[in-house]
Formats: sequence, structure tokens, C-alpha cells
Amino acid sequence: MANMDINEFREFGRAAIDFVADYLENIRDRDVLPSVEPGYLHDLLPGELQNEPEDWKTIMEDFKRCILPGLTHWQSPHFHAFYPSQTSYSSIVGETLAAGLGVVGFSWICSPVCTELEVIMMNWLGQLLNLPKSFLNCDEGNGGGIIQGSASESILVAVLAAREQAVRRLRTQHPELTEADIRGRLVAYTSDQSNSAVEKSGILGAIKMRLLPADETGILRGSTFIQAVEEDVAKGLFPVICVATLGTTGTCAYDNLAEIGPYCNEHNIWLHIDAAYAGAALCLPEYTHIMKGAELADSLNFNLHKWMFVNFDCCAMWFKDAGSVTQSFSVDRIYLQHQFQGHSKAPDYRHWQIQLGRRFRSLKVWITLRTMGAEKIRSLIRFHIQLANRFEEYVRTDDRFEVLCSTLALVCFRLKGDDARSKQLLENITKRKKIFMIPATYQGKFIIRFMICGIDPQMHDIEYAWEEVRSQADLLLGVDENRNVAKQAIEPVEPKLYEKSSEIGKITESLTSMVISNEKGQ
Repeated sequence: MANMDINEFREFGRAAIDFVADYLENIRDRDVLPSVEPGYLHDLLPGELQNEPEDWKTIMEDFKRCILPGLTHWQSPHFHAFYPSQTSYSSIVGETLAAGLGVVGFSWICSPVCTELEVIMMNWLGQLLNLPKSFLNCDEGNGGGIIQGSASESILVAVLAAREQAVRRLRTQHPELTEADIRGRLVAYTSDQSNSAVEKSGILGAIKMRLLPADETGILRGSTFIQAVEEDVAKGLFPVICVATLGTTGTCAYDNLAEIGPYCNEHNIWLHIDAAYAGAALCLPEYTHIMKGAELADSLNFNLHKWMFVNFDCCAMWFKDAGSVTQSFSVDRIYLQHQFQGHSKAPDYRHWQIQLGRRFRSLKVWITLRTMGAEKIRSLIRFHIQLANRFEEYVRTDDRFEVLCSTLALVCFRLKGDDARSKQLLENITKRKKIFMIPATYQGKFIIRFMICGIDPQMHDIEYAWEEVRSQADLLLGVDENRNVAKQAIEPVEPKLYEKSSEIGKITESLTSMVISNEKGQ
């Protein structure tokens, strides 16, 4: 190889694995936020590439000196911001193997296993999440799934597919209009609580995206949606798609699919469900009720890299009619064709996405699901919900605070009184870098979001976080000895993702030799 020989690769690979194992094992010892200023890296790295190669040991030292200080530690159990991006040791191994194999799987012939493993994994996941069978490749219909990079990609794909299907239909229904006239009248809908990616998909898709007001609990209701559609139809516009959310960004609210879905189906409006975070909870029988009305959707997505222990990027997306997206995106040059095109077990996923090339993401999914199993996944998700419930209990037993809402592993709380108090509290906590939370608004009030994140959060992490919140509130407001405060509770048995960090060593003991195993046979 040009950059290093095989022995150096083995050494560097083992050193990297050892570093990752030590980093994740001791991640609680680090402040969750970095102590750097914008431009810090420009002062540490040279302004241009050197001419001669450098030894990997020197590069590894510079990694620790230059790169590590600039990290926000997403895998830390003290990270409680945004939504989780949880990895696992098995997923890291899968990612490494995929990188070593170097597959670019845009069609079946490029690497049959890349396509077929993805088909199987999407069926496994759909069954795990109790999705309607009409979305699965293993059903008699035309459904099927694909692994996209992110929810943002999935939403954009849904918007573009819906747009092209609508244009085809409307050109037949309105021959008096040009295609440009039709495209200029297209309109899409979502909640004002949806992710920013939904609004961005309208910009990229050249469709007006209406942000409809959610109700007082953050839910988009059918009556609001129907009224907006009827107003636009009266103006001569053409409704194309509604992007509903299961687990809104701010408060994890669930749009009312049962109210929205029937109207979409009746009026040829594509219904897409963005379940990026909350979708993982569908593997729990006690949460399947949140999917009421999902059978009426045309497509849906959820992020395995949020709450299914597969590292970023990995977003599962399903279509009820896969033909609708392939018709929209198909560009079939002669050099892309092969003799097995059209086989139900060998879809050419290049027709299901924006880009041509695609990564072998299903490998890390397969390894993660097999090393964990369905019951372990359910147990960990339930435990994360239990952790959030414990934090909520602490908040509720301190009468200076109030809980505005809580869903799954998210708790939204604030100091009672003026918003300025909660803003100052969050600012003080963030400056200390011991835990990381972000704000949102709910019913016109400033709230603080506490999310269960990190590679292996435990009950003592919740106590650590609450002590940080409580102590900073004491400093901000002063201590009242007579107030109600949270009492120490008896800890339940704590499920652990890994018994000890050495498990990654066992999993990866022969990783490097597996990546280069073909060398001996050549």
C-alpha cells in the first residue's frame, strides 16, 4: 500500500481500537463540552500538507493533542442534549469491517451481499418495530425498505418522490396547464414543531412547505391540517405531501396520524412519518399505540443511530409502494445495467436515494442486532425510559421546579417563575461543562430538555446530573432549608450494555486479520 505496509496497518489498527476502548471506558472522567475557542485548530495544524509521509505514532499523538480537545463527547452519559446518537462496540466493529471491505453498493451486481443483507435487515427491523406488513419486502405487496444516511435524507427523498408522482398525475388531470404551471402550484405541509430538516426539504424540493400550528401539547391535529389544505385548494394550489412527526424535536410529541391519514389517502396526498427518535420505542408492545394510523402512510423513517445502538449514520426508511420512488428517481445508463435487474430480492437501491454510490451500512446493523438480540434491545430502551423517570421524580420533589412534559427518555422542565431564571440556570450549567442540556419552548415558556444519551447510561449518572442541576439552582436562587427536595432513592438493578470494556477487545481480537484475510490466499 502507498501509505503504510500491512504490519504498520496491524499496529495502527490495534492502537486505534485500544484508544477507542479506553476512551469509552473512561469517558465519564472528561468534561462533556470542550474548552476551546473558534479557530483553535487553525493554530495547531499547519496551513498546508507536508511533502513527506509521517509515522502513524506521530499522527496518533497529534490526534490526542489536537483533535481530542475539540470534541463534544456525544457518547458520554453526561450528554443530555438534542437526541441521542448512541453507538455500541459491536456497531464500531461492523463499521470497521465495512470500511475494510470498501464496497460501493449502488446495484446488486456491485456486491450482491450488500443489497441482500440490507433487504433482510429492513425486514428484521420492520418486524421488530411491529410495522404494518405492507411496508416490508417479505409481504406480498410492493413495500420495501432502504438504509439512508439520515432522517434529513429520508424526508427529502419522500418529498421529491411525492412531488414527481403528483406532477405525473396532475399533468393528466390538467392538460390545460404546463408542467411549469403545475410545479409552481405545489404545496406541502408539516407541523411548526417538526424538525428543521422538513422545512429544508421544501426549499431543496422547490415546494412551499407550510408550517401548521400544533395544538397546546405540540401535536398537529387533523382539523388544522384539513383546514389548511382546503384553503390552498380554494386558491388553486395542489397539495402534495404531509410530513407528520412521531417525536417532535422540542418535546417528543406525536402528531395525530389517525386524524391526518384518512384525509391524505382520500385526496392523494402523500403521508410521510418522521419517527427519527421515537420509532425505536415501537419495539416495545406498550408503545405500539403511538403508531395508530401508520398503516395509512406512504413512507416512514427512523434513525438506528439515535436509539438502536448503531453508530451514525444509519436511518431506516420504508415505502408502502417502492415503485413510486423508483419511478421518480430512475436513471438507467447502460453501464449501470445488469441481467438481474427487477428481481424482488435484489433491488437496485440507487433508484431509492439521491446519490448513486452507497455504503455497506447493513453490515453494522446485522452485527449489532445479532450481538444484542431483540430482548436486550427492548430491555435497554425500557431502562433508558426508567432513567428519565427517575430524573423526573427528582425534579418533581423539588418545589422550585416544574415538569412541563415528559415522553420516553426525555424530560422537559424549568424553574418556576420568569423565563430568565431558567435561562440563567442553563447558562451556568453549560459553562461548567459537567453536563450538557439544551433549551426549547413549550406553551410559550422557556424549558430545559433533559435527554438520556451516551453509550451506557446508568442510574448514578442521573444522580450526578440532578446534583449538578440542584446545586446550581442553589447558587442561583439561594438555599431554603424548608423547601421540598429530592430524597436519595434505592437504586434498582441496572442493566448494562457491556459487563466491562474488555468486551470490545474480545469482539475485535481478530478484527485486523479479518479485514486482510485474503492476503494469505493470494
